[in-house]
Amino acid sequence: MNARPKKSFGQHFLHEKRYIERIVSAISPRADDFVVEIGPGEGALTLPLLAAAGKLTAIELDTDLIPDLKARAASVGELSVIHSDVLKVDFTALAHRHGVERLRIAGNLPYYISSPILFHCVEHAHAIQDMHFMLQKEVVDRMAAEPGSKVYGRLSVMLQLVCRVEPLFVVPPGAFRPPPKVDSAVVRMTPLGADQLPDADPARIHTIVKAAFAQRRKTLGNALKNVMDAQAIMAADVDPKARAETLSPQDYVRLARVAAE
Repeated sequence: MNARPKKSFGQHFLHEKRYIERIVSAISPRADDFVVEIGPGEGALTLPLLAAAGKLTAIELDTDLIPDLKARAASVGELSVIHSDVLKVDFTALAHRHGVERLRIAGNLPYYISSPILFHCVEHAHAIQDMHFMLQKEVVDRMAAEPGSKVYGRLSVMLQLVCRVEPLFVVPPGAFRPPPKVDSAVVRMTPLGADQLPDADPARIHTIVKAAFAQRRKTLGNALKNVMDAQAIMAADVDPKARAETLSPQDYVRLARVAAE
């Protein structure tokens, strides 16, 4: 199948076999896994994942792609297609509906909506075993960035508080049709265990992180003045004169705990 990629869906179809094989190898699906693929497109990843796992659920918004995908999958394994915007899919309910504890999620995510999809998945991290995504390399760099890095920001903190983020390898533009203008990268996200999750209200953490990075050139004392004062910041063992990008994810957890007192 050679479908015409649609700009409105941000479609770039992966076609180069060696990168497809590397992604499937990284995921290493087993017969007892419940695999969910976001945006299967032409099925470049779908079919080999389906062959390994025996069954697969795909979430596809483009109705034009679904009939051919189902037809090609019929001789490979049991494919179920959910026609929906992925942001409207309740992954926790999907796991419960199929009687599984955790899903394994994969996908070549549209660049224009990758961050909302990541945050949506993280909301259901308790029902997810792991996630393997192909994204714009710049986004993967931000996801895995350490404190002090120029690309360390809200995305880095919020994802690292819930998941272990592992960049795996870079995929060049030529591996796609049409070629994007930037490099892509594959990343593995593994949700942390319950005992490793922040012991603070997630909504409060998000509020503080968002405020801190909204004005990242300002000191925390100024950036957080509408959330907590300098004395409260110091009570969290954080310097009010520090800037957002110098704090670790756990520093933000401490700030959230103090702000709740």
